[in-house]
Amino acid sequence: MSDTPTHSIAAILPCSDLDASTAFYEMLGLKVVSDHGTYRLLADGKGWQLHLTNESGPTWPERDQNPFGLYLYTERVAELAERVRDRILEREKAATHKPWGMYEFALSDPDETLVRIGWPSPIID
Repeated sequence: MSDTPTHSIAAILPCSDLDASTAFYEMLGLKVVSDHGTYRLLADGKGWQLHLTNESGPTWPERDQNPFGLYLYTERVAELAERVRDRILEREKAATHKPWGMYEFALSDPDETLVRIGWPSPIID
């Protein structure tokens, strides 16, 4: 039996500035694998996939009204939290163990999409 996944899912995320959004997600470890001008595919080669588009622009009326969110699962939570420490939304500016059983942190991308990065916490059942 193969360990290769038989299917996957990727988010298609509208953004106002493809270059700014691409730079943000590259900071988290994704790389552009295909660029079609107004539509970019990013991946990390380990399972994360993200499609960025500005074909129709963001559809939320005000910048602080962005309804989108992403949850990125990775065992590298602490490493990524250190890399983006100043952007973390929580007061602690670090990954923390949450009561819902995740070790995680949150930040916003250039269009204020909520991005949570986490992994099941070994200390919370």
